[in-house]
Amino acid sequence: MKEHKAWAVNGFLALILVIAFFVSGTMLLIKLNLWGILPLVLGFILLTGIKVVQPNKAFVVVFFGSYIGTLREPGLWLTVPFSTRKGVSLRVRNFNSKTLKVNDVEGNPIEIAAVVVFKVVDTAKAIFDVDKYEQFVEIQSETALRHVASKYPYDLFEQDGYSLRGNAEEVAKELALELQQRLALAGVEVSEARLTHLAYSTEIAGAMLQRQQANAILAARQIIVDGAMGMVQMAIERLEKGNVVKLDEERKAAMINNLLVAIVSDRSAQPVINTGSLY
Repeated sequence: MKEHKAWAVNGFLALILVIAFFVSGTMLLIKLNLWGILPLVLGFILLTGIKVVQPNKAFVVVFFGSYIGTLREPGLWLTVPFSTRKGVSLRVRNFNSKTLKVNDVEGNPIEIAAVVVFKVVDTAKAIFDVDKYEQFVEIQSETALRHVASKYPYDLFEQDGYSLRGNAEEVAKELALELQQRLALAGVEVSEARLTHLAYSTEIAGAMLQRQQANAILAARQIIVDGAMGMVQMAIERLEKGNVVKLDEERKAAMINNLLVAIVSDRSAQPVINTGSLY
């Protein structure tokens, strides 16, 4: 099915004709003229074809099982009499998916949800090609969300590639593209798709939090060690350059060890003052 414009004329002119038919038929019947039935019947027939179209709403016109066309322009219109009109909203709508439990590409259970912004662009497909297009949008949105979520890991932990947490924009674009392919059958256009919820499932959330904390601690320790090495090297070079003290290799190694322990340790260093030897 493909949408096309339905036959329609100005409804105000049709309304004037209906009133004229009713008035003339009533006057003839008052005069006991049976010909007054004819204009009354004609007025009733025209009245069945008058329809009011609100802004951002369309009506699919069906005449005895045949698709006649779609009324989109707002106003009062006269279309095919005795036809049925099925209303379809053309407004932009949001669909918030449920929080789904999905396994990412690495098999970790995650919780994910999304919001989909869509509107109907082909009323014929929305009415005739699918059964209840709103439910179709809901089911296909959740199916596409599951499929996209299973293609990426939740987090890469400083590895190369895409992840659900680190590449939200790219994941949203892919989700919108896949949704558009799925919902084109229903005459629906997807304007935007965004992730609204993303988290590890409760059974592994604690373990994954410990892993993230361990990675953060490891990265911080690496920065501290790099800084400590630079400080120790600078201290040794200044001592030797200023001839403050001459250190052999054994004392230099001991000094480097003490400085590294004092700088890298997560606790305050406790100094030991050497006051000399008894001998």
